[in-house]
Amino acid sequence: MRKGSAAVTELLFKQRMFSWFDSYDIYDVNGETRFVVRGRPAWGHKLEIYDRNDRYLGKIQQEVLTFLPRFDLYVGAVCIGQIKKEFTLFRPSFVLDCNGWQVQGDWLEWEYEVMDGDRRVMRASKELLHWTDTYAIQVVREEDVLLSLMIVLAIDAAKCSAGD
Repeated sequence: MRKGSAAVTELLFKQRMFSWFDSYDIYDVNGETRFVVRGRPAWGHKLEIYDRNDRYLGKIQQEVLTFLPRFDLYVGAVCIGQIKKEFTLFRPSFVLDCNGWQVQGDWLEWEYEVMDGDRRVMRASKELLHWTDTYAIQVVREEDVLLSLMIVLAIDAAKCSAGD
């Protein structure tokens, strides 16, 4: 898909129906597997991300013993930032400590945008009427795809922790 002069990477994030731990398949617009996410046994959520050739790319790791969900973001073995849910009454709020980006969500928790100042980095929309959690993700720049995927995974895991 083209948007102006920049190519937009579109992904479909689908949780696997039958898995002991959170596992997801991430598809491109052609239906080809782009990433595989495997949940690992741990206190809290630990999700490892692999490319289509089964090469490890990074992970999100939930910090335990926190009042609200908080996740560390790793590319390879390096922690590049953190995302945490904030307490609010009417609108979900996540604070992202990475790249100076900001997360904005709608009050139903179905739509999220990540912004870098005035520039949209990513948009994620939860698709309804699926048996498992499914999100359509649009990322403006290819170099932001992995981090954008990590953010969506963390938001989904935070919602699971809250029983949503």
